[in-house]
Amino acid sequence: MYAIVEIAGQQFKVQKDQKVFVHRLDAKEGSKVEFDQVLLIDDKGKVNVGAPAVDGAKVTAEVVSHVKGDKVIVFKKKRRKGYKKKNGHRQAFTELSIKGIKVKKPAAKKAAAEK
Repeated sequence: MYAIVEIAGQQFKVQKDQKVFVHRLDAKEGSKVEFDQVLLIDDKGKVNVGAPAVDGAKVTAEVVSHVKGDKVIVFKKKRRKGYKKKNGHRQAFTELSIKGIKVKKPAAKKAAAEK
């Protein structure tokens, strides 16, 4: 079973017990978070696509840690003018561990009305 879920403006394909790095979330390490913007669920070949989200579906995760990504160097230069700028950036990420994917089953249809 897997799901496509929107977390912090980005879409991720997640499964149970998977680790995912997302943009920094405002949650403490060890806390549990829930995401209800589930766009698609595949349960043993049965695909449920939301419009835009699947009703009653949730993905639960635990915040493992807050980390920084690799440094990206930005270097600007204009030839023959002596202009040089060197900049570095490290993106802040949150590591999530997916704990489960929950789907609310639709209610069983009532028997056809008697005539």
